[in-house]
Amino acid sequence: MNRLALLAAGAVGLTVLATAPAVAAAPAAAAETVTSCGGSGLQAGLATRVCAEVTGTTVEFYGTVGLAGPPSPGSPAPAPKQLFTTLSVEVAGGGSPVTQDRPVVFTSSTVEVRGQAAAVPCGSTVRAAFGVASFPWPARPVVHEVTLGC
Repeated sequence: MNRLALLAAGAVGLTVLATAPAVAAAPAAAAETVTSCGGSGLQAGLATRVCAEVTGTTVEFYGTVGLAGPPSPGSPAPAPKQLFTTLSVEVAGGGSPVTQDRPVVFTSSTVEVRGQAAAVPCGSTVRAAFGVASFPWPARPVVHEVTLGC
């Protein structure tokens, strides 16, 4: 082939490549966060619950404290109440639980007590207990556990 033919073939090849649609890798989808909660319980005269947020292999538990029911019409707002909360999290078969004690003041709106997020191996079962105490009522923890799928 002579040089002119080679240049023409090269130009045609570049034109074809330039007009072909570009194939880009799709960005990795962000892992979806799934929230689940255990049953509610009554502690210190308030409704309590422990929930888990799972994103991929990261799990974060948190407890909630709220009114056990709607206030009676015309009744005064509840007085602020000093609460002592305990959030304990452990991986089944993974050693000792990680416990977080935190005092909170409850007025009339729901209070959320968050734990720390932690990466957990696929297939692990993680269990949390959330307890609320206020003199003279002792804590009666509510429990929730999740198993991380892969």
